[in-house]
Amino acid sequence: MKRVLLLFALVLPLAVLLVACGGGSSTSSSSSLSSGSQSASVFVTGEDAPMPSVLAFNVTLNSITLNNSSGSVQVLAQPATVDFARLLGLRSLLGFDTVPVGTYDSATIQLSNPVISYLNIGTNPPTVATMNGTLSSSTVTVSLPAAIVVGSGGMAGLHMDFDLRKSLEVDGSGQITGVVDPHIYLAGVTAGDDGGQITDFVGGLVSVNVAGNSLVMQGPYGFQLTVDVNSQTQFNSPWNLMNLATPAVVSIEGTMQADGSVLASDVEVITTSKAFISGRILAVNPGPVVTMFVGEELPALSSIPVDSVQTIDLSQITSYDVCFLDNWVTNQLFNSTSLVVGQRIFIGGSYDSSSNVFTPSMVSLRRQGVVGDLVSGSVNIVSNNQGSFELQNNLLLGYVLGGPLTVDTGDRTYFININGLAGLQAAGSTNLVVRGLIFKDPVSGNPVMWAHRVRVLP
Repeated sequence: MKRVLLLFALVLPLAVLLVACGGGSSTSSSSSLSSGSQSASVFVTGEDAPMPSVLAFNVTLNSITLNNSSGSVQVLAQPATVDFARLLGLRSLLGFDTVPVGTYDSATIQLSNPVISYLNIGTNPPTVATMNGTLSSSTVTVSLPAAIVVGSGGMAGLHMDFDLRKSLEVDGSGQITGVVDPHIYLAGVTAGDDGGQITDFVGGLVSVNVAGNSLVMQGPYGFQLTVDVNSQTQFNSPWNLMNLATPAVVSIEGTMQADGSVLASDVEVITTSKAFISGRILAVNPGPVVTMFVGEELPALSSIPVDSVQTIDLSQITSYDVCFLDNWVTNQLFNSTSLVVGQRIFIGGSYDSSSNVFTPSMVSLRRQGVVGDLVSGSVNIVSNNQGSFELQNNLLLGYVLGGPLTVDTGDRTYFININGLAGLQAAGSTNLVVRGLIFKDPVSGNPVMWAHRVRVLP
């Protein structure tokens, strides 16, 4: 049996993908299912749409089982604590396992230890407050909209959408109470589906096999992942498999394979000093000096705790790149003068544990998801799907922008649950999740998103 555990997405001969956006009901756990003579693999992915002011929502997934009339089978090798708010519009690998062949029509998830971090705008400047949540039910069983059929030696996926807007209860004034009523939507996917692609996986480099065209990464949930590369895999300059070596922190995107490995379409080296922080920019000052919400880091930096607001001096940095986009125009798109509020960035560097000092050496612009309401009448169609629209975000981005976000689209923008820009124009006003890169408009100086994916929420 092969087991692989990743954040947000997992693909195997039988894959289970978890997606957060919908309702779920609580039941008791199913009994154990005895192993058959034949088995296949399962991978799990996830994404989410958070609610106003929520910066992070961490919850431990203790187990995930697939169920049928014979019982249940475990598809999560070990418990994983996931920040679903960070995964908005992104998919990362949560786990990989083998299961007996068969047809599975529901899944059961056991949860614990919800922790909510939110922006407290009652202080000046705003600060991050943390609340330990209370689960209304720790076990949720969700019926699959279509049964997952697992054939011998095959691969399937389970996508999990954790809907924070419905799951986090608020009082009459709209304030978070801390009560978490899990609303989870699950659907089966394949590695080739849009929902089965891994778009956000970051880890430490363990080893490189040049002859085998592969590398091994240590993921954030205790398991190692083998990553295959080929002639189509893109590396950020000046890196390739020949000069890649430990220590390093790398980011990949790609497609799951039947043996539990990932075929990478892109590999990005973030730092060779094994230290980085990541988060969203709240303010930019001359230098440049940025104020940012730190959502993740490696290793644990005592001077820069996760889920905190920090001021970082970037004045000595000359290396800027755009994730999975490495060509001559990159530095024209993103550099020290192109930083703007709302961007999600990785800062790679070194960390001296004796002095608790983090020294930045590079900045990478990252994809991110934005959820909000389509501004009625804002759709502008130039030709086919080339054009733009405005999105009113009522979360952190809407707070820092003080208004709607302009979203640019093109013929390569992928629209889900809507017929492109023409469908959006006819929809009037609807709720969307948009994934892409936020750049600084060279004319207005305001943030503008270049959309890779536009999804209309159910």
